Amino acid sequence: MSVKWENNEISMEGRIIDETIENSEKSRDQTYSVQNLVINLTRMKGIMTLCAVLLSSNLGCSESSSEWWQTMSLYQIYPRSFKDSDGDGVGDLKDNMAFQKINNMVSAFGRSAWTWREERQAYYLHHFTPEQPDLNYENENLNVLRFWLDKGVDGFRVDAVPHLCEDVRFLDEPLTGDPDPEVYGYTYKIYTEDQPRTYEIVKEWREVLNEYSGQKVMLIEAYTNMTMTLKYYVYGANFPFNFDFITDTNQDSKAIDFKRVIDRWTVNMPVLRATANWVTGNHDNSRLVTRYGQQRAEAITMITLLLPGVSITYNGEEIGMEDTWISWEDCLDPLGCKAGRDGYEKASRDPARTPFQWDDTISAGFSTNPKTWLPTNKNYVTLNVAAQKKQNNSYYALYKAVSALRKWPVVKYGTLTAKLLGDDVLVFTRKADGEQSVYVVVNFGNKEETVDLSTLVNASNQLNVYYATTNAHHLIGNIIEDVRTLKIPTSGAVICTNTM
Repeated sequence: MSVKWENNEISMEGRIIDETIENSEKSRDQTYSVQNLVINLTRMKGIMTLCAVLLSSNLGCSESSSEWWQTMSLYQIYPRSFKDSDGDGVGDLKDNMAFQKINNMVSAFGRSAWTWREERQAYYLHHFTPEQPDLNYENENLNVLRFWLDKGVDGFRVDAVPHLCEDVRFLDEPLTGDPDPEVYGYTYKIYTEDQPRTYEIVKEWREVLNEYSGQKVMLIEAYTNMTMTLKYYVYGANFPFNFDFITDTNQDSKAIDFKRVIDRWTVNMPVLRATANWVTGNHDNSRLVTRYGQQRAEAITMITLLLPGVSITYNGEEIGMEDTWISWEDCLDPLGCKAGRDGYEKASRDPARTPFQWDDTISAGFSTNPKTWLPTNKNYVTLNVAAQKKQNNSYYALYKAVSALRKWPVVKYGTLTAKLLGDDVLVFTRKADGEQSVYVVVNFGNKEETVDLSTLVNASNQLNVYYATTNAHHLIGNIIEDVRTLKIPTSGAVICTNTM
């Protein structure tokens, strides 16, 4: 199922492949409409499974760009928590290879990557849980892609790609020195991650996608180093996800940390002739507001929506959803369950996977069933889409207003200049000839800052405050006559445009 912002509104008329998703009467006016469909290929089930990545884009192409996906906003859902249409409490976007156990491979979730199958009298390989056996990608799997492409999908999000292939010699991996053979860090993954054959398979997939008319996209999930991540561009991915905002920043990060993330990615794009992307959250990490706090989260949302390339939003973060406390009895995530009662809260990813909060009805409008697969956050009574649509100062209002700027040519195709103004302030501009310029100013400090923009704007020019984080809403609509004295509150951010 795919999502799009249409006329800057969240609307819904759901279509999945050729099938219409019918929702309850109450929720139909709050649902999201299909623009493009990208399905998620998860390699660890017996077959590749349909999950969901949701695209929101303005598909009208200009002379500056020939591909629809390069300036899209991408909205990623967690299908089990997006919408339950049959009332069973589970979201309903509705599977062995056998080996001899021959090496010391450890799964990403700990313990041996080999599990004995009594019926076959053999071990099978799984890089994740035993319920997720690995496929052998040395066998032909391209017809799986063609099956979905023939049905009209626009592309694929491929999960956990660094684990795709193993060294076919199945050698023991070198030990790290960790004495526990059941933890992931027991071995160096020199034979089980980032293998050359993995990139060759990605290239083969691109060749299949190129058989079809229109630009079909391939999005790669890869938690790996920068060199190996960027290599996916070379082998045919439209982009590998850029997780640097998740992995390299936190609530205590300074302005320079965020600038470093921006610079590290953008400096490589011209060389690769590639499109950048910016991820701030997903189903594997705490939610944006939980990680950063409300004000800083709003600022980071502004940043990622206005940087060049593709912005990626995890469902719920456009309304500022927070992590949900999950009891041990309700814990479902394999990582949490493995950690036990004393350790599950630190290890479990369930808190970021709870049902989407549509409204203040039963189970937040996600389901008619009061018992959902994971508990609904108790704050849904006030924190939900329906309520925020009525509020001028809501997270939804901010997301909607800033997303509207993504239609501006200067945001789609303009140049980027990022600069530090002191230790705590990050500023970046988007400029293009003949277009209004956009200025984003973020204060990462713990006190109000008076910002001098004269190095970026002619001192004689005036700026208009287009939008601001909720703690700076009083500035919206102001004319900044002196660009040397712009005041930004603690953890606040403002978006300015030049007056034309």
